[in-house]
Amino acid sequence: MNIAVYPGTFDPITNGHFDLIERASRLFDKVVVAIADSRDKGPTLDLDTRIALAREVVAHLDNVEVIGFAGLLTELMKQQRARIILRGLRAVSDFEYELQLANMNRAQMPELESVFLTPAVENSYISSTIVREIAKLGGDISKLVHPRVAETLGSQYNA
Repeated sequence: MNIAVYPGTFDPITNGHFDLIERASRLFDKVVVAIADSRDKGPTLDLDTRIALAREVVAHLDNVEVIGFAGLLTELMKQQRARIILRGLRAVSDFEYELQLANMNRAQMPELESVFLTPAVENSYISSTIVREIAKLGGDISKLVHPRVAETLGSQYNA
């Protein structure tokens, strides 16, 4: 079975993330969206909320599973019996960082392959950081995220 793991913080999951997940679901037998605990990054949404939102966004994709994880990605890859890491590239600036990560992961686990997808043009400017900033300032994020994500962020910042 061709299993791809799409790791990230997903704070929150955006339409850009969903675009990649949906396209990957057509390329691979199974896609595991692996949401990193990332407490050191100080995520706005807690891990359980990020997992629940991602599960809701991808619920209609039968071959997509959403899990949370902490620790090394290479250990998660072994647990999932996966050898493909899925990553998104929005701009050239993303590539340098992603190349460094891909090489480090492969140094730790030589059988790993990183597959990079670019988002659809209409999603190429979306990042979780920008979505959070717009939501924090009371802006409209409805075209950037799933309605449930917009509702959750609205509640988070207007509480």
